[in-house]
Amino acid sequence: MPLIVLLAAAFFLTAVLYASVGFGGGSTYSALLALSGIDYRILPLISLACNIAVVAGSTLRFARAGVTPWKGALVLTALAAPAAFLGGMVPIERETFLLLLGASLVLTGATMMIPVKETVQGEPSVAAKAIPFLAAPIGFLAGLVGIGGGIFLAPLLHLTRWHNARAIAATASLFILVNSLFGLAGQLAKHGPAMFGGAMVEALPLLIAVVVGGQIGSLMAVRFLPLRWIRWLTAALVTIVGVRLLIGV
Repeated sequence: MPLIVLLAAAFFLTAVLYASVGFGGGSTYSALLALSGIDYRILPLISLACNIAVVAGSTLRFARAGVTPWKGALVLTALAAPAAFLGGMVPIERETFLLLLGASLVLTGATMMIPVKETVQGEPSVAAKAIPFLAAPIGFLAGLVGIGGGIFLAPLLHLTRWHNARAIAATASLFILVNSLFGLAGQLAKHGPAMFGGAMVEALPLLIAVVVGGQIGSLMAVRFLPLRWIRWLTAALVTIVGVRLLIGV
C-alpha cells in the first residue's frame, strides 16, 4: 500500500481523536511524518496547515455558540502569536527538532490524562494569574516544532480553574488556530514559499483526510464513545508515537 495512503489514514484517525477533545493534532502529524522519513524541514509546514484545517471550523462553531471568553482568550492568543512567529523562524537541527517533538508528545500524553470537569467549582485559583506569562513560551515552542500549543495551554487552564470546560475548549481552539497561522508565517519566512508550495502539493491527500476527520470528530465521535475514553485513546496514541521518536533520536 502506498505510503501516502497509510499516512492519510493515520492523519484521519488523529484528526477524529483530537477534534473530539478540542485540539488540532499538529504534534502527532509531525511525528507521523518524521517516522515516515519525510524531510524534517517540511514537517511543520504540513502539520500547521493540517492544524488550521481542523480547528478553523471548531473555532467558528464555538464563536457562534457564544461560549468563547473573548477577553481572556484574545489576551492569551495575542501574547503567544508573535512568539509563535519567532519560533517558526528559528533554524533548528534535525536531532534537536525530533527530541523536542518527541518530548512534547510524551508530555501531551500525560496532560491528556488530567481529569476534565464540565463546570468549574469555585473561583479561579491564584495560579491562574500566571497563565498570561506562560502564553509566549508556549507560543514559541509551538512555532518551533510546528504545533498549535493548545495541548499545553488547556491543561494549565483546567488545573487553575481558569474557566469552565467549554470556554477552555473554545480558548484552546482559537489559540491553536492563531498560533498555527503565525507559526506557519514564520516557517514561510525561514524556508520560502517554494518549499511550502511543494509541501502542500504532496500533502493534499493529508489535508483532505484531516478536514473530513476533524468534522467527524467534532460533530459525531463524542456520541459513540465517552469523552474520557477518547482522551485515553488519544493519550495512548501520542505517548507511543512520542516514545518511538525519542528512541530513534
